[in-house]
Amino acid sequence: MKALEQQTLFEIVMEVGKGMALVPMLQNSLWIMVSKLGCHSGVVVRMYGDEARLMAAIPLSAHAWPEFLQACQALRGESFSDALPRMLAFGDRKLLAFPLPGFGFLLLGKAGLPLSRSMQGGMMRIAGKLALACLACEQAEQVAAASERTQLLLDSAEEGIFGTDPQGLCTFINASALRLLGYEHMDELVGQPIHERIHHHYPDDRPYPAHECLSMPSCQNEARNHVDDEWFWRRDGSAFPVEYWSHNLTQHGRMVGKVTTFFDISQRLETEQQLRIAAIAFESQEGMFICDAAQTILQANHAFCRISGYSAEELIGKTPTLFKSGCHDDDFYRAMRESMAGRGFWQGELWNRRKNGEVFPAWLSVSAVRDSGGRVTHYVASLSDITLRKQSEDEIRRLAFYDVLTGLPNRRLLLDRLGQALLASERSGRYGALLFIDLDHFKNLNDTQGHDMGDLLLQQVASRLSACLRKRDSAARFGGDEFVVLLEDLPAQVEAAALAAETVGDKILAALNAPYDLAGLSFHSTPSIGATLFGRGNADVDELLKQADLAMYQSKSAGRNCLHFFAAEMQAVVAARVVLEQELRRGIQDGQFRIYLQPQVDMAGKMVAAELLLRWQHPLRGLLAPDSFLTLAEDTGLILPLGQWVLTQAAVLLAAWAQKPETAELVLAVNVSAREFREPDFAVQLLATLAAQGADPARLKLELSEVLLLDDIPANIERMALLQNAGIRLALDDFGTAYSSLSYLKQLPLTQFKIDRSFVHDLSRDANGYPVVRAMIALAHSLGLPVVAEGVETADQQALLQSEGCDIFQGYFISRPFPADALAAFLASHA
Repeated sequence: MKALEQQTLFEIVMEVGKGMALVPMLQNSLWIMVSKLGCHSGVVVRMYGDEARLMAAIPLSAHAWPEFLQACQALRGESFSDALPRMLAFGDRKLLAFPLPGFGFLLLGKAGLPLSRSMQGGMMRIAGKLALACLACEQAEQVAAASERTQLLLDSAEEGIFGTDPQGLCTFINASALRLLGYEHMDELVGQPIHERIHHHYPDDRPYPAHECLSMPSCQNEARNHVDDEWFWRRDGSAFPVEYWSHNLTQHGRMVGKVTTFFDISQRLETEQQLRIAAIAFESQEGMFICDAAQTILQANHAFCRISGYSAEELIGKTPTLFKSGCHDDDFYRAMRESMAGRGFWQGELWNRRKNGEVFPAWLSVSAVRDSGGRVTHYVASLSDITLRKQSEDEIRRLAFYDVLTGLPNRRLLLDRLGQALLASERSGRYGALLFIDLDHFKNLNDTQGHDMGDLLLQQVASRLSACLRKRDSAARFGGDEFVVLLEDLPAQVEAAALAAETVGDKILAALNAPYDLAGLSFHSTPSIGATLFGRGNADVDELLKQADLAMYQSKSAGRNCLHFFAAEMQAVVAARVVLEQELRRGIQDGQFRIYLQPQVDMAGKMVAAELLLRWQHPLRGLLAPDSFLTLAEDTGLILPLGQWVLTQAAVLLAAWAQKPETAELVLAVNVSAREFREPDFAVQLLATLAAQGADPARLKLELSEVLLLDDIPANIERMALLQNAGIRLALDDFGTAYSSLSYLKQLPLTQFKIDRSFVHDLSRDANGYPVVRAMIALAHSLGLPVVAEGVETADQQALLQSEGCDIFQGYFISRPFPADALAAFLASHA
């Protein structure tokens, strides 16, 4: 019953109790003066057998009167000992019937139902004697007090409580229910269909029929129902989860309503969800265990059991010392305890031991749990097995800092170690040394036996190098067939340090000179070693590498298979090389190069071809031969623009020769460097150059070195075939200087062999080179190719070559090189 309705009833009873004009008029009848009762009206009804008499009329229309009497008749015989109000409904009217035991009912109309004009300030008839009227007033006061006590009791409850009549209308509601549902006054819900107000839809917006609701009298269910998973709706349209209990109210075996008690379970559901999340998180893939304040394990998840190898039963009651690996000292665990005591947290990497004794790396995080007083109650630890991560890190480090083929440190790690060695040398005052090692003729092995054999050799060289060194020294693969050895902590005297480095170098020379077994192939290889000392801040990393590299090239120049130390004179060579490179660039830009020719004659002495030779007309140094600048041009890449200029001049020269009968049949031979020939568009550019100058490709002969052709044979054959199909002749230059096989030579589309001058220089019938020359000529002829011998300087040499069937001759004995414009004079003198 709402507070307003309580107050209204109380006012009615009190007004009567104050004796407002209680006047007896007739026997068994009274008149009572009624003051204005606000927005409510009151009547008194007396039951006479089956007849219900209205003693104080509420204005009703004629058709509503029978329904009202019928509704009153329905109250006949009911017991109102519980003093609870009932809802009286007739037509579109609804009244609350409050029992007056032994007298009748006090009916209160809904707000807004007016009193009749005749009732305002008038007299109302009340059945009974004055004594009975007074008794009724006293009893009304008692009912009001009981009702007020009941409402106070209901409002004191924390849970929400409301009642419904058989029609589903709200008969009363407590303060907690109003608060939970977002209402302020009882009259907003009392007398209203409660289900349509607070329980009309499911949370997903599906309609919720009242006959399915267990809190409604219309639902045929048990006397007591409990539901823990439904939702009520607030006044503002929002929904919240509830758990509720509904109880049937019965009278004389008939249900007259229901009382529903409910709780807002939002917080409980949130807590349950958090517990479920926590449970799922605890059983995650990461190992977790919980200890009490004494570090006794209370609980461990499946992941931790799997990682540690222990079952949960074996772990509970133990301490984490069970997992100690012995890899950490007391200071490590002391720092962990101090962090836990100060910050309440520790995390880091450590090594643990599994049940089977295996030691493994782990990442551990431990957090302290404190109570409201700040005391530690528990420790929560999470642990991950990082074995795979460590293996991946090691693999990444290996790939980043170590050579995949040999397992030695690579260039990056060497440079880092060398930098550290320089700093250590400065602090200690002791010397160190750097040895730069290059394998002699390694390319020949790759070209003839394949890269697999070359890889086997590199692996064995790496193994032998490591065996020659002390633990503090390092060997690294610098790239290709180059190795670098770093020697540290040598004596503080330069002479003694050099002697120590030389001793290691000699040991390396001896080790690398021993025969190699390459998958059944016995192979001999030699190294060239360059050495340099460092210490006392005399050089940086880059400078040291340059010095060792220069010393290594000095070893190669001295005949290979030896060791040379860097000397200051070598630095002068480097400086001169830098100056020469700058001058070479300027010479190409300024057109300082000249074309020279050296004739080639047949057995009859007739000139059949000429080799184009390059000269550099240096503005200060005079006319320079190719051997003074071509190697530098190759190393710096300047050979590409220089070579293109040479081929253009050759095309111009051939076009001019074609215009004169005496030179029209001559062939022009041009040397092509390896770097030029390997350019992808070399053949296309050459043919375009010849076409642009109007030169006949058939009059051009390219001389290609044997070493060049034996590298990437399939690509070379394709490139050579394109040139040969265009008419260009191809000669194998320097034949005999490289390691080649007949099977390779047979694959190459060659038109000529050219014997290197080194075989012709000391040629005589008694020399060891004579049989070699004879064999080379025979080999060329067996392949159907003519032979050119260069470096012919004497008549005896030419005679010997001619006797063995050599076809063409070139050398100082025939003619020294001369400028291209002097060809006419040469031809005239040899006509």
